[in-house]
Amino acid sequence: MGRSSSRVPARAEPGSSRAYPGPEGRDRTRGRRLRVVLADDHPVVRAGLRHILDSGDTIEVVAEAEDGRTLLRRVQALSPDVVVMDVSMPELNGIEATRAIRRQFPTTRVLVLSVHGAEAVVLDAVAAGAAGYLLKETATEELQRAVSAVARGEGYFSPGVAGLLVNRLNERARQRPLLSAREREVVQLISEGERLGQIAAKLFVSIATVKSHRANAMRKLSIRTTADLIRYAIRGGLSPL
Repeated sequence: MGRSSSRVPARAEPGSSRAYPGPEGRDRTRGRRLRVVLADDHPVVRAGLRHILDSGDTIEVVAEAEDGRTLLRRVQALSPDVVVMDVSMPELNGIEATRAIRRQFPTTRVLVLSVHGAEAVVLDAVAAGAAGYLLKETATEELQRAVSAVARGEGYFSPGVAGLLVNRLNERARQRPLLSAREREVVQLISEGERLGQIAAKLFVSIATVKSHRANAMRKLSIRTTADLIRYAIRGGLSPL
């Protein structure tokens, strides 16, 4: 349990799980034990997971749940730092439970622990808001480390899962329609509050040309409104706002 996970690399390397820095920022759990709720429909599995997590002095299992709806009630009542759950559960599956937790209790992080490593299942879990995904075959040696990582606002994934996600991101990056340098310039100036006439004067082009660049950028990004274009610029670092 002593080996610490490395930060996210440019590409996943086989054989080691990865802790991915997340956007949550400051660790709100510093100085106290992490409060965890376990969710799995097999009592023997829950007992084993509890034994692993309770064996140290940094994590406390505060409740268990045997199905997704019971899990939501436990989270509402206890506000845990992390939920460790299986994908396959009665009443409400782990994917939908993850989505509900992230929507209703956004301070609680979700770590999925499952035998399912299929791409569709992993991507659905991440899209639903899971901060980490461990295959049960690696749980014994990595579970405490994974819980601590997601509680800090990081992501944590088993090696095969991390590789799958990186491959999918690389595929999306290759397919993403890139803006030209002039289109990026126009988008940035729009996000900074410049009017079309001002942009045209700065770039020494006509207003019609500015409109054309704006339209091309919005088409490539599948964006329909100027407000969405501004949000894209801010999120993508094109604007200092």
